[in-house]
Amino acid sequence: MFPDPGASRAVLIGTSRYDFLEDLPAVSNNLNSMAEVLTGSTSWSLGRDDCIVLSNPPSTTVAMDSLRDASAAARDTLLVYYAGHGLVTPEGELYLGLPQSKQQRVETGIPYGWLRGALLEGRAERTVVILDCCYGGLALGTMGPSELAAQADVEGSYLLAAASENRQALAPPGEPHTAFTGELLAILTAGISGGPERLELDSVFRELRKSLSAKGRPVPQRRERNSNGRLALGWNPAFSRPPVSSSPSDVHVGQRTWPDPAAIRTVEGFFTALGQVRIASALTHAAISHRSGGQIAPGTVGNLLNRKDLPGKWRTTGVYLAACGVPDEQLNDWQLCWERLRSTPPVARGSESEEPHGRSQNTRTTFPWGQAFRKLTGRRFRG
Repeated sequence: MFPDPGASRAVLIGTSRYDFLEDLPAVSNNLNSMAEVLTGSTSWSLGRDDCIVLSNPPSTTVAMDSLRDASAAARDTLLVYYAGHGLVTPEGELYLGLPQSKQQRVETGIPYGWLRGALLEGRAERTVVILDCCYGGLALGTMGPSELAAQADVEGSYLLAAASENRQALAPPGEPHTAFTGELLAILTAGISGGPERLELDSVFRELRKSLSAKGRPVPQRRERNSNGRLALGWNPAFSRPPVSSSPSDVHVGQRTWPDPAAIRTVEGFFTALGQVRIASALTHAAISHRSGGQIAPGTVGNLLNRKDLPGKWRTTGVYLAACGVPDEQLNDWQLCWERLRSTPPVARGSESEEPHGRSQNTRTTFPWGQAFRKLTGRRFRG
């Protein structure tokens, strides 16, 4: 499953320059590359303003204010990424290094407990924390059996740490990224050969362990709550399937993983999911137009996918989805999602009162778009 980009946020924190510790120049590249991936069309498609990049934040206050703002705004998924020096207090607790951080001086950095507390105060359904730092595995210990950990279980969380509690993360000399983030970016951009259609967190974690272990580098750790391992970071570029136009039957269409309209909460998420439908179908705009029997032109497909507001009528969207090969039983769910978003006042979209998985109270009968579409075109689609 993908998060709804209109109801999700990411905060990327990185410290590359230090007054009292060794500099980590690769961290700046980490932040830029991670932001590019998360705002890309094959990943979360976050808006630039919804992917906050804090490079060398001057103080704990600046970092925590941005984190709390994102935590308050996110309703679907909140991702927090940190790259830099991970430091340990005399009591063995983790804190994240900032430019003026010192060894064993927790007040000079971000105590991990503060970060975790800010996440628990938020209302996101899912949280993902990625720590690319020395001793990042200590954060796993803070998610042990406690009252707050029990709350995290309910809200959902996934923590991925670059190194265990007694190992140091690496920034290999001459490489553009740190070892962990470099491998993560390679997976997200090149994909997993023979892997699933979506790069879900669990699949990414297993590939990270395999590839980093093979290179003799620190092996990452994880802690998962509420099956968040199924959350996708992006589509798998290395995923292969038989060509859509040459399949002798519709079997492969049914095997594709389509976006779930019930998970869409915002108008932005609706159009992002429409774009993901086209990616899953492996069809060009021209091919979609051809499969629609000429009902929608290639330019109309492009215009639909680039809209910012919902169409006033459903027909074009329904024809588009059917032409992409979305199964008949899912088309009505898409229309119900469209109706729900249209009936939600713009000021309330993404608010706490919205029911993300609810159906529209509109009682009119939905139209069997798949059947009507195939009747109009006079043929069945091939996979």
